[in-house]
Amino acid sequence: MPRFFCPQALSIGASLVLPDHVAHHVQVLRLQPGDHVTLFNGEGGEYTATLTAIEKKRAHAEVKTFSPREAELPYALTLAQALPEGAKMDWIVEKAVELGATALVPLAAQRCVVRLSGERAEKKQAHWQGIVQSAVEQCGRNRLPHLAELSEFRRWIAQSDLHRRILLSPRGEQPLSGWARHHPPQAVTLIVGPEGGFNEEEEQLACAQGALMLSMGPRVLRTETAGMAALSALNAIWGEM
Repeated sequence: MPRFFCPQALSIGASLVLPDHVAHHVQVLRLQPGDHVTLFNGEGGEYTATLTAIEKKRAHAEVKTFSPREAELPYALTLAQALPEGAKMDWIVEKAVELGATALVPLAAQRCVVRLSGERAEKKQAHWQGIVQSAVEQCGRNRLPHLAELSEFRRWIAQSDLHRRILLSPRGEQPLSGWARHHPPQAVTLIVGPEGGFNEEEEQLACAQGALMLSMGPRVLRTETAGMAALSALNAIWGEM
């Protein structure tokens, strides 16, 4: 059954004019009146609705049932990712959502090739938000991960954080998997550098702010691989998969 994010009040028996992006997908999928769709608004659970009318640019539906089903992790995982080059960030955002990340923080570090500011940063933010939404629809989650605004690394790391912050680095003396096996499931922020990693000064600053430096093992992973491997490792060790 097609799933759509519908950011409006949902309740059993309600008749809705679906948002424009949902109406567009209904047209693309060639759905017909009488077909069923799943709707969720990010507030928890999901609703089954029946399409009642499909016009050229609008679609109408009636909400029939509610299910409290959730697909969230029992612990919060945040991925703080320094901007990679090209379109790698799109892939990172999509896969992190699929793996259950509850928050995403884009970071600007010294070795980042990509530099964003002003209108360009706003457009990228909106683009990534769209990827978050599409990934949530696809993977069966009913809550949207929080996408933070782009932050300068030094400013961000200096902020207090109630979560355990883990800086992933080839220079970490202990692997993430070994640490996770000896600690209970908990809220964690994983910090991943850009191509070339964080520089020594940035790593020292992170550790001075309480971050724990851990490695991903004997092989050096690409920036787009490290965060996904870390999310998967924590999920596997702590019992998600």
